[in-house]
Amino acid sequence: MFTSQTSSFQESIDVDERDADFDNEEISGYSQKIQQINSYYAIYYYQNTRSEASGDSVAWSQRRSDSTTSQEDFSLTLLDDSLTHEAEPELRSYISRRLSKGALLGGMGNIATVELSIPEQAVGCYCCLLEQEKSPEQPEADGNGWVVCLLGGSEKGLNLFRIELDKYVQGLQGCLTPEMQNLETEVRPYLIRWYEESVMHIHRVVLLLQANVGYLLHAALSHKLVEVTGADEKTKADVARFIKAASLQGLVQEDTTTASLCKAISEDSHTSLIIDCSTSPPTLTNEVSNRFCDDWIQAFLNAAERFNPFLLRQILENFKLKAIQDMNNLKRFIRQAEMSHYALFRCCLFLQSCGNGDVLLQNARAEHSSLPEACGIINVLEEFLGEHAQGALYCVRLHASGPKKVSGGG
Repeated sequence: MFTSQTSSFQESIDVDERDADFDNEEISGYSQKIQQINSYYAIYYYQNTRSEASGDSVAWSQRRSDSTTSQEDFSLTLLDDSLTHEAEPELRSYISRRLSKGALLGGMGNIATVELSIPEQAVGCYCCLLEQEKSPEQPEADGNGWVVCLLGGSEKGLNLFRIELDKYVQGLQGCLTPEMQNLETEVRPYLIRWYEESVMHIHRVVLLLQANVGYLLHAALSHKLVEVTGADEKTKADVARFIKAASLQGLVQEDTTTASLCKAISEDSHTSLIIDCSTSPPTLTNEVSNRFCDDWIQAFLNAAERFNPFLLRQILENFKLKAIQDMNNLKRFIRQAEMSHYALFRCCLFLQSCGNGDVLLQNARAEHSSLPEACGIINVLEEFLGEHAQGALYCVRLHASGPKKVSGGG
């Protein structure tokens, strides 16, 4: 009955570079073990020439005339970059064309593939226009700003980290000035770290936890609190971002009340997952997992071993997609089970086969808390899962004890 579901799960978990929509050329760059992906950056000052420019701005632009591209409506001046001398003018020309077409809007990141004179030739490029804050003291700055470009991996890979990239680039807004006196002390170090900070956090967490990553996946799905001890702030932030990326909040159809109830159920029934990083490897306390989360562990480890953060993120997205599909199936079965005993039987079989019954029922109970009939169905399903788990535990203990010796009669 559930052959198609099993096949679908296997297809979602067997993620390779082809499944993640990476081309063969891109795969070759990731296939080597511990193969660091090259990353680059560039930042430009965008000046709207339709407004009257101040004398200081004009003089400053003239001093950098060799790295300035001027159009009818604007000029684009290089402030800093990590590209080759051949590649930077190519990138500046590309950005100028995008600006001329109105394709870069203030505060909104844009991701595309650009071909430059770098070893990768074609590379993913994230561009964002940060507009200069309007000030009564500087009315001539109206419409000016900075174009920040982050390059590395592929367009499809960077799209998986769009939220992280948007947040990271927005973090520059407060320290940017047209003259860039803080270029070497603040801006450049910040831009150099973009790949490590925005893309590599999932990879660092998988390397940290190894096969224990299944417990963190389960905690993310079940709204379980996670406490990290004996670690620096960066590691704590990495774990928190991993949980947020693996969580289904905002992706499933639940209102605020449902989300709060789901979290309350989790907090009442379980204690926090504690990850103690003072030991090597880290020690976990109050860890809980299930077969669904455990089945994904090897896929995460394989991608981490190949040093492929983009594939890791694609696997994480497939993990969430499969969990959402199972949740939707359970909702449908519960509605059908209110009118059919056969549907209730199918629901039991589904929960038994999916390996994620505890998480699905927790979410279902929170979502159907105001529906007595649905709660009755969920009570039956919880009893079924409990009896099934006890039966499985008995079989394991019986198998571990081995066959009993029978003494023969004298």
